Amino acid sequence: MSVRTALVTGSANGIGRAIALRLAQDGFQIAINDLASQEVKLRELQYELELKGVRTAVLPADISNEEDVANLIRKTSEILGGIDEMVANAGVILVKPILEISASEWDKVQAINVRGVFLCYKYAAQEMIKQGRGGKLIGACSISGYRPSQFAPAYSVSKWAVRGLIQAAAMDMAQHGITVNAYCPGMVRTDMWGTIDTSLTTKMGLPKGAAFEQGVATRIASKKPQTPEDVAGLVSFLAGKDSDQITGQSLIVDGGVVFS
Repeated sequence: MSVRTALVTGSANGIGRAIALRLAQDGFQIAINDLASQEVKLRELQYELELKGVRTAVLPADISNEEDVANLIRKTSEILGGIDEMVANAGVILVKPILEISASEWDKVQAINVRGVFLCYKYAAQEMIKQGRGGKLIGACSISGYRPSQFAPAYSVSKWAVRGLIQAAAMDMAQHGITVNAYCPGMVRTDMWGTIDTSLTTKMGLPKGAAFEQGVATRIASKKPQTPEDVAGLVSFLAGKDSDQITGQSLIVDGGVVFS
C-alpha cells in the first residue's frame, strides 16, 4: 500500500499541531497549514517532523477564502502525490454575548468555522473522487455543538452548523467511499481556551486561570482537563481503517461533560 497523505489545517499550535504529529506517527505524509502569519511555527513543526523522516509540506492559506483552499488542496496533491485524509481543524472563538456582537464579528466566526470546513471538504472530496480510492473528511466540532455556551454564542452556533454539515456531507460522500466525521473537544489547554479564560476571569473578577480550573472541577466528571494529544488520539482512530464504517458522527472527547 502506498504512503497515505493527510492535510491538517490550523496546525501551527495546539490541537492541530498534536494531530499532525500523531498522524505522522501513524505513517502519514503530512501537509501542514495555518495563516501566513504563523509560518515560523509551521516551519518549526516541519523541522520536527522531517527529523523523524516524515515527508512534510508547509502550505500557508486562509481557509475562509475559496481560492486559497482550492490552491491548498491542489498543492497538497502536487507535492505529496494525493490526499487521503482532510482534517479541517482551523477555527476561532469569540467570547461575547449576542447583544454585543457586531454583524462583522459574527460573519468572521461563521466564515472560518463553518465555511472553512465546507470549503476544505468540498475541494478535498473533489480530489479524492478524482483519485478513486475513497478517503476521510474529518472536522473540528466542539462540545458547544451539543450544548451551547452562553459566553460564546457565535462560536456555539458555528459548531452546531458543523455538526449538521458532517451529517449532510456523510450522506453525500458515501457513494464515493468517503467517510465524514468530526471530533468534539471539551476543556483543552490551548490558546483558544486561554482566550475564553481571560475573558471570563476579567468579567468574574477572578485570577488568571481560575475560570478554567473552576470549569474542570465543576463540569467534568473525570475532574481532568483534556490535552491536545487526547484529541489527536481520536483523530488517529477516525483517520484509520478501524473507523471505515463510522460516518456522519461528531464524537465527544471531554472527560464527561456532554453525553450524546
